[in-house]
Amino acid sequence: MGSRKILPLLLSMSVPPMISMMIQGLYNIVDSIFVAHLSQEALTAVSLVYPLQNLTLSVAVGLGVGLNACIARSLGAGRPEEAGRAAVHGLLCTGVHSILFVLVGLFLSEPFLRLFTQDETVLALGMEYALIVVPLSFGSLFHICVEKMFQATGNMVIPMFLQGIGAVINLILDPIFIFGWMGIPAMGVAGAAVATVTGQMAACACAILLFIKTNREIPITLKGFRLEGKVLGQLYSIAVPSTLMMAMPSFLVSLLNMVLARFSEAAVNVLGIYFKIQSFTYMPSSGLIQGMRPIMSFNYGAGRRDRMKETFVRSLQLVFLIMAVGMLLFLAIPGPILSMFAADQALLEIGIPALRMISVSFLLSSPAVVISGVFEALGRGGRSLIVTMLRQLLIIPPLAFLLSPVMGLTGVWIAFPIAEAAASVAAVFLYRGMMRRMEAS
Repeated sequence: MGSRKILPLLLSMSVPPMISMMIQGLYNIVDSIFVAHLSQEALTAVSLVYPLQNLTLSVAVGLGVGLNACIARSLGAGRPEEAGRAAVHGLLCTGVHSILFVLVGLFLSEPFLRLFTQDETVLALGMEYALIVVPLSFGSLFHICVEKMFQATGNMVIPMFLQGIGAVINLILDPIFIFGWMGIPAMGVAGAAVATVTGQMAACACAILLFIKTNREIPITLKGFRLEGKVLGQLYSIAVPSTLMMAMPSFLVSLLNMVLARFSEAAVNVLGIYFKIQSFTYMPSSGLIQGMRPIMSFNYGAGRRDRMKETFVRSLQLVFLIMAVGMLLFLAIPGPILSMFAADQALLEIGIPALRMISVSFLLSSPAVVISGVFEALGRGGRSLIVTMLRQLLIIPPLAFLLSPVMGLTGVWIAFPIAEAAASVAAVFLYRGMMRRMEAS
């Protein structure tokens, strides 16, 4: 990571996690596509559970980002024992998080769902799904933790393979469990949840086995181990902002559902569908950022400012390209995209203009996405959090609440590009300030 040409290195480090992240997005979208063929109420139920699912993923990835950065910096500075201590702390923290989500799933799912629906059918279906995917999310949490350790050492292929295992199992089991094929009784929405957690647990088991067999760079041992406040501080100084950033869609969707519920159930479903399908634009970008982070962290630890700058420029160019492709697809074929979810006429009438308006935000978000990743790689999690809050929490919900009474649903959708433009401008200013201080030192 300290000598190879940047573009080939970035591509070799990024393509596997890009594929891996797209596969990760398949978990929820596959469930929704199959569930939509049960009923629109079932689709609404799964859409309402999305924020809770995203919260589990956010905690896992947030801790993973912190772990990735700590391990990569330690290895770049020639301190493998320090990397090993960080890995052990990361695994223990993942165990604690898993226990917390059991409690969240069992005791908070129903109060959460009741915030957005009084329809008892939707509520019952949502509870069927939530009581499985949230308490049993430990497979996903441990899988992602180990995946980030692989990535910190520059191994991007194994994480892609692991994501593929989980997604393929989920894809195969979804119709079997939902509709009752091959002699298995139909479980409906609960079947989608069972298929999801089965895929996650299979990926987790494979991740642990492969790490035990292939790990050479990170010396993990419990001999003489003790909890170190310094290590936990380093992990969570990045993990907390990263988790909050990834959890922003959960808060955003929850707030927007309150606005959209005033209009129709179809409007709620459109937002739920959007947040599933937009993953095929933002997940590849996130995968590229995953490949960028260890390169930035390693060269920061090695004091190579020239390679850091080139990594930033190449990453920005590639993210612009990904976002442009996503925007063009949303502009050109919104109808066929929505039809995958058994869309009726009401959903199409709302969804087609919605996807076209929101898609403009893809291109506008590119600088903010890349710069946030740079901040995370260099341990500036607070700055990254500011950018993400501008993108997803500080602008969109207030604008939606203010504009929707005047402009209807259009007021909700145009809030997205406005927020992304503002966040990117702020990100550029923060990045320039950081680089000036680094050069001065």
